[in-house]
Amino acid sequence: MEKGPAGCACTVMHRGEVIYQEALGYADLEKKQAINLDTIYRIYSMTKVVTCVAALMLYEKGLYLLNDPLGDYLPEFQNPQVYKYNDFGIKTLVPAGAPIRIKDLFMMTSGITYGGDGNETERQTRAKMERATETMDTQTAVKAIASVPLAFEPGTRWKYGMSHDVLAALIEVLSGQKFGDFLEKEIFEPLGMKDTSFRIREDQRDRLCTMYDCAADGTMSPNTRLDSCYQPDCQLESGGAGLLSTIGDYSKFAQVLANGGELNGTRILSRKTVQLMATNHLNDQQLRDFDWSQMSGYGYGLGVRVLLDPAAGGNNGSIGEFGWAGMAGSYLLIDPKEELSIVYMQQLLPSREPFIHPRLRAVVYGAME
Repeated sequence: MEKGPAGCACTVMHRGEVIYQEALGYADLEKKQAINLDTIYRIYSMTKVVTCVAALMLYEKGLYLLNDPLGDYLPEFQNPQVYKYNDFGIKTLVPAGAPIRIKDLFMMTSGITYGGDGNETERQTRAKMERATETMDTQTAVKAIASVPLAFEPGTRWKYGMSHDVLAALIEVLSGQKFGDFLEKEIFEPLGMKDTSFRIREDQRDRLCTMYDCAADGTMSPNTRLDSCYQPDCQLESGGAGLLSTIGDYSKFAQVLANGGELNGTRILSRKTVQLMATNHLNDQQLRDFDWSQMSGYGYGLGVRVLLDPAAGGNNGSIGEFGWAGMAGSYLLIDPKEELSIVYMQQLLPSREPFIHPRLRAVVYGAME
């Protein structure tokens, strides 16, 4: 058990220039190993933005439309079933009244959840996925997800869940490649993201930041419970949470989005597709479901939060700012109007996201002329 400053790092780019870059604290408290710019982090749900960009690259090739039924491409999602609850909490299982559409995966409106205890869908998903990192590849895991009835009718509510993991399986089917191979060929290699992948290589291990559990009194203890999925023999490539990256690598990806889909002559997406991604797609009911405290004033687009109402969130950023965050506290902000990107990395549970991220955003915008 250690007390002390577990590390973090931040890069801010504005109009193609690095205007702030800092690495603070330790990647390993016991060894007193400092955080630096090539430290490798588990970026968890910041993987989702990469997955959605990859899927939109295939959308631009005309391989699917956002309104297409998912079951046309992944047959295991044909004829989904959904749990319904009456006023007394009595549960029944009925055929879904509408198909899951591909846009529902992007938007988290599919009825697919994460594992948990909140409802029967969450409980069954948890039971199915407890073995996933050890025994399943991406397609097998998604077939397990498909066997669980939905939490609500597709397209009616918003619920954070494994929709982007399903999107990874769709990418595999449409591209004919393993998900990780597609990302390497189409995104990581063209952008020079040499340290971004689903598995840790032997030559990278000494650069992997330690994950810390932080107790209420500030005591830090290493957490390795979640690391089996990064080992070389793991077959699961999670579109929702699986990537490792550095702040330098992910800043390149961030700049692509801030620049409207292009970086140093390499175009990943068109400007119009980035605009579509960063447009709110939720209706009034779904916006009420998207009620996390740090998301006041935001809607949700194709895999990213989107700032709609700065006043509602006490937010000094630009309307249209978008991005996402990771479970251990990593953070992405893209502001196309200002050609601004912020990438912040840490490895801490709980992450204190509602405290740290709004303050970081406020400070960066407060420094702009």
